[in-house]
Amino acid sequence: MTTTILSIQSTVAYGHAGNSAAVFPMQRLGVDVWPVITVHFSNNTSYGTWRGPLLTASDIREVVTGIDERDVLDRVDGVLSGYQGAVDVGGEILRAVDLVKQRNAAAIYCCDPVMGDVGRGFFVRPGVPEFLRDEVAPKADVVTPNHFELNFLTGTDSATLAEVLDAVDQLRATGPRTVLVTSVVHDRQQPGTLDMVAVDDEGAWLVTTPLLDRHFTGSGDLTSAMFLTALLGGQGTARALERTAEIVYGVLKATTDSGERELRLVQAQEEIANPSHSFDAVRLR
Repeated sequence: MTTTILSIQSTVAYGHAGNSAAVFPMQRLGVDVWPVITVHFSNNTSYGTWRGPLLTASDIREVVTGIDERDVLDRVDGVLSGYQGAVDVGGEILRAVDLVKQRNAAAIYCCDPVMGDVGRGFFVRPGVPEFLRDEVAPKADVVTPNHFELNFLTGTDSATLAEVLDAVDQLRATGPRTVLVTSVVHDRQQPGTLDMVAVDDEGAWLVTTPLLDRHFTGSGDLTSAMFLTALLGGQGTARALERTAEIVYGVLKATTDSGERELRLVQAQEEIANPSHSFDAVRLR
């Protein structure tokens, strides 16, 4: 049966961020994606200037209500959310999650708690990080923070791998059963590498890929989408971690080789369907 994901995120006309980074890769893997747009910008905000509207919380409610009126929300296997521009928008996303779970109790919610990063600090509106910590993360089944976001969500300052695992356990104790931590920086890390850690009720795993020396806008959105897709495909957390690393590294490597600023999702789509790189997840416990 085809996996169906309701993806509530921003979109850009030029480039790839939010749904513009998540929808096509999920579709390339055979997922039926229903995108709900929170903002529609000309380009991502890293360019410094952009144009386009922010949709209101009521706009999002209208779209989700319209979908529900088709009596199809019971088909949704998972809800995916990323950047939440305002608390009221986040509240509407939670309402959509509740509605989907009323229609299909087996549906899961994957939240990418976008709020900041190491070196940049917070880049969302005041109040959003606290809302993500106190209201959103506890209601999610899967959470995919980066290391900076993990530390904020748990009130920790994890630096060693053991401390990262302790912080993940604290986060899981608030509600989510599965946590993927991206861009982990720790004491046992090898130079020139990028680590991700995934934890669920069955264990904890780490995967390592070569570090590409640049920042990729939209890579986090791609990562969360690929991880949720793999989980819903029944691959298990360890294999979902491996598959996510293989796809994301392949796309980022192709983007680096092209010299382009924006992700080469279309050009590198074979890396999504059939990754050319293989990475093994190492069990941590």
